[in-house]
Amino acid sequence: MSDAEEIIPTEADASEPFRTIVLDVPKGETPERIDQYLARMIANTSRSKVQDAIAADAVTINGIVLDRPSYKVKGGDLIEVRIPKAKRPDTAAEAIPLVILFEDDDLIVLNKAAGMIVHPTLATNTGTLVNALLHHIDNLKDDALDSDRPGIVHRLDKDTSGLMVVAKNERAHRNLAKQFFDHTAHRVYHAICWGNPKQNYGKIETLIGRHPKDRKKFTVTEEGKNAISEYFVIEELKGFSLIELRLKTGRTHQIRVHMQHIGHPVFGDFTYGGRAMNVVRHDVPKFKQHVDNLLIEMPRQALHAKTLRLYHPTTGDLMEWTSELPEDMVYILDDMRRM
Repeated sequence: MSDAEEIIPTEADASEPFRTIVLDVPKGETPERIDQYLARMIANTSRSKVQDAIAADAVTINGIVLDRPSYKVKGGDLIEVRIPKAKRPDTAAEAIPLVILFEDDDLIVLNKAAGMIVHPTLATNTGTLVNALLHHIDNLKDDALDSDRPGIVHRLDKDTSGLMVVAKNERAHRNLAKQFFDHTAHRVYHAICWGNPKQNYGKIETLIGRHPKDRKKFTVTEEGKNAISEYFVIEELKGFSLIELRLKTGRTHQIRVHMQHIGHPVFGDFTYGGRAMNVVRHDVPKFKQHVDNLLIEMPRQALHAKTLRLYHPTTGDLMEWTSELPEDMVYILDDMRRM
């Protein structure tokens, strides 16, 4: 998922002690100090790191070495910056319980709890799914394609619950990764969303890319990549809906971005409008108090990966698993039905 407009780092050789990042500043960008701009746009960095890079002649603007952090970035600038790589500590095996639905010599299908990060980052190196997998599977790190994300074929956001498949060896990883790339592996999600869509079925097709102002967010943008989601209304409630979603593509935050785009954000979503009132009720004060209480009970997006269907990497058999909604979503739905 990388292109110049999404401002994704282009990595130098892995042996180099720095990463080289090229940013093409969009036209119309509001002028901003370069140290502030780069700290905002580049993940895992800070103003002090950017200032150190400028002092070390590691930042160029339109091919000219930058000599001051007060330079104001403007639309059309081409920035190249070398940021020292942080040393990633080794990921340790941890005895974290896993809810496993299926396991054999090739793969594991598990139910990820909300709140669990899938793989370690520079900020979080413990308590992740990978830490748990390293404890559960012997020699996983030796066999997997990616030593930092052993066995990981696809991801769920930290606060999204539900089904994931993990490869236990390199051959299975290649096969499963190809299924996800070719969209022959299918995923079905259930979400509690604000409001009631006018139609019980809809197809959302847009371009999704990184947000121009916040690198951690994604948005519908003409500079993005094609993203297709289908939705089916399972149940209409007073001001809310339980919706089934099927992905035809796999963009980061796709469901959350698409549901916000059509005016029905996922309930509880901090990033994409799910914690603000998105419906109008005649009993506004009472309704708002009730919803505020529900948001306290749902400190995450109400999104669950419910069904996973794929072909076994060795036998070729078509396999499918289903996971029940977690307790927090069941509680919210039951309460909404009484509203």
